[in-house]
Amino acid sequence: MRVPPFRQFRRFSQLSAVFVLGMVIGCGVYNAVYHIGFNTLWLENQDLRVQLEQYEKDIQTLKKYKDSSSVIKEIRIRAESTGTKENSGLNAAIVKDILRGMSADLEPLRGRSVYEIDEDSKMARLLLSGKLYIVRDKEYSVKIRTMLVVEGVLQIWVEIAPHTRQ
Repeated sequence: MRVPPFRQFRRFSQLSAVFVLGMVIGCGVYNAVYHIGFNTLWLENQDLRVQLEQYEKDIQTLKKYKDSSSVIKEIRIRAESTGTKENSGLNAAIVKDILRGMSADLEPLRGRSVYEIDEDSKMARLLLSGKLYIVRDKEYSVKIRTMLVVEGVLQIWVEIAPHTRQ
């Protein structure tokens, strides 16, 4: 039996190799674009979930305390960025998870009198200052920078940093 020479199939094998390589590279590029879009959508979804939870709590509190004007009706927590190299490991999803945990920790302050915020703010600072939150198997410490009460809205600015063991 005679085997045909490979020279006849060299051009075909080169073209098929280039075609398969193009398919692999195309799949990789498509997958990268898909994951970038999905990640953006997921981060926006997380942000909307946090806002929804906050709004639901606010609605319940506003219904409960609609007749009194001197109570804390809303709690808004904002993450302050320090711009240091330590915070480079923080992304939006981690910050949102930490803020969600802090919101649950600060829930007892809802409905408290605005005039008694001095005692409550000291308690909140002692409880939360330096508290560790574990998100995705990493520890993050929280430091309260500013607390402000205006028209029944408690606004808290916090600084979040990766926790380092000493």
